[in-house]
Amino acid sequence: MGTSVGIGFSMRKNPVEAGHEAATAALEQAGGAKPDFVMVFATVGYHQQRLIAAIRQATSGAPLCGCSGEGIIAQEEVAETNFAVGVMVIASDELRFATASISGIGEGGDVAGQRLAEKIAPLVAADSRALFLLADGLRFDFDPFVAAFEGGLAESARLPIFGGLAADNWASRKTYQYHDDEVLSDGACCVVMSGKGQVAWGINHGCVPVGTKRTITRSKGNIIYEIDGVSALEVLKQYLDEEWAIKWNKATLNLCLGFKTPEHLRQGYEEYFIRYITDKDDREGSVTIQSDVAEGTELWIVRRDKELMMNGLRSIPKQIKEQLCGDPPKFVLQFECMGRGRVVFKEQERMELVKSLQRDLGEKVPWLGFYTYGEIGPIRKHNCFHNFTSVVTVVY
Repeated sequence: MGTSVGIGFSMRKNPVEAGHEAATAALEQAGGAKPDFVMVFATVGYHQQRLIAAIRQATSGAPLCGCSGEGIIAQEEVAETNFAVGVMVIASDELRFATASISGIGEGGDVAGQRLAEKIAPLVAADSRALFLLADGLRFDFDPFVAAFEGGLAESARLPIFGGLAADNWASRKTYQYHDDEVLSDGACCVVMSGKGQVAWGINHGCVPVGTKRTITRSKGNIIYEIDGVSALEVLKQYLDEEWAIKWNKATLNLCLGFKTPEHLRQGYEEYFIRYITDKDDREGSVTIQSDVAEGTELWIVRRDKELMMNGLRSIPKQIKEQLCGDPPKFVLQFECMGRGRVVFKEQERMELVKSLQRDLGEKVPWLGFYTYGEIGPIRKHNCFHNFTSVVTVVY
C-alpha cells in the first residue's frame, strides 16, 4: 500500500458541516482507505468539540492530533478567518503514529515536560523518526519544558521536535489542542512518527536589528524586568509610536527581540534568534517572552523585513532539497508565525508564497499548516523554539 495522504478544507460556519466536509474531502483524496492518523488545524470561531466530533466520526475514530490556529494553510487555500478547518488523513503500512497529551502546562514548563516524557517514553521505538508537538500558545515556556522533557527520556529516545503553538485569532484568551475525542486548553498534544520514513526541514525568519546591542540587567525565567538598568517597557517605548499602549498587539508585531544565535547553532542558521513579546506588566515595567533568559544576556531590538521574509521563505526549498537527495516527499507540514500572515502580506501574496514553496517541493505533495503563536524546529541536532519564523517539515 505504501503511504496515502489526503487534504481536506472547509470554511463552512456550521462546525458539524465543516468538519464533515473537510474530513470527507481528505478521505477521497487519500483514496478512501481507513486512515491510520488524522491531523487537524482549525480556527476558533467554531464550537471546537462539535467540530472534532464530526471529524472523528467521518474518519472512523482514527488517532487524531491537532490544535487551533490564527489561520489555516492547505493545499489550495490560505485562510485567516474565524471559520476555517484543514484536515490531513494518512493511511500507511510504512509509517506508524502514536499520540499523547497532557493538560495543565501552565503549572510550569518543567513539570509539563516531565509529565509528557512519561507518556511518550513507551511510544518511542528504534525506528521512531520525529515528534510533532502542539501546545497552548498562551501558557507555554519552551526552555524549561524541553530541558525536562529530554531529561526524562533515554538518550536513544530523544527525537527531533517539530510543531507550533496553538493560536486564537489574536484574541489571546483561549487556545485549543486536540487529542482523539478531547479538546483541551492549557494543554499539549503530540504524535510520535515511526517507521520507514525520514524528515527534512527548512527554517527562516527574516528579521533585522534596528538598534545597537543592549543587555538584560534584571530578569526571572521568561520575564524581562530591566534592559541596561532601565525598565524593559521604557526601553521599548523608544521604538514605538505614541499609541503603543492601546495597540500593544500591533506594536509587538512590528518589533520583537533578537538574541545572538549560540555558536554551536550558528552554522546553517541566521545571526539572531527571534522572540515575540507576548505580554507586558505596566506596573512592573516588564515584558514576557516564550523562553527563559538570563541576566547579562545581550539582545537587539529587531523588526520584520518584508523583502527578507519573502526571500527567506523561497530559500527553504533549497534547504530541504539538500536533505531529500532526490527522494519524493510523502507530505508537508508548515508551521508559520501569525506575524508573517495578513498583518504583512496581502491575500494574493500569501497564496503565492505558499504556491512557490509547493512548486519547488512538488505541487501534488499533500500540504497542511497553520499560523501559530510560536514555532518549533531543530537547528542541526538541537530542538529550538522560534518566533516570526517559518518551519516547513517534509516527511519522505
